Amino acid sequence: MDDQPGLSDQYRMSSPWPLIVVLGLVFSELGLLFNVFAVAVGGLLLFVGAIAGIILESGYAERPWNLLAGLGAVLCVLGALLTVTQLDSVTLDALAGVIGQPNGIVARGVELLIAGVVAVAVGAGGRFVESESV
Repeated sequence: MDDQPGLSDQYRMSSPWPLIVVLGLVFSELGLLFNVFAVAVGGLLLFVGAIAGIILESGYAERPWNLLAGLGAVLCVLGALLTVTQLDSVTLDALAGVIGQPNGIVARGVELLIAGVVAVAVGAGGRFVESESV
C-alpha cells in the first residue's frame, strides 16, 4: 500500500522560474519607479534572464542565448526611444547637460538601455562560449 496514492516519481516538481520572473519584474519596477539605478538594472536583467530560463525549461528553445540577446535588444530599443524622445536635440552638449542634471525620464531610459546592452552582451558571450566548447 502506497503512503501517497496517485503520486509518482516520474512527474516533475514545480519550477522556480515563475517566482524569479515575478521578483525580476517587481525589482525592475521598483528601481524604475524610485530611480534607483542598481535595482532597476538588476531587476531587468533578472526578468529577461528568467524569461529565457523558463522558455528553455519548457522545451521551446534548445539554448537561452538567442532569446536573451533578443530581449536585451528590445530593452535597448525601448531605452533609446525613451531617452531620445525626451531630448530636444541629440548633441554632445545636450548629453553633457543630461549627465550634469539628469531628467528623471531620461535616467530611466538610460537604465533600460544599459540593462539591454548587458543582456545582449551576455547572450552573445553565452553563444560564443557554447560554440567554443563544442
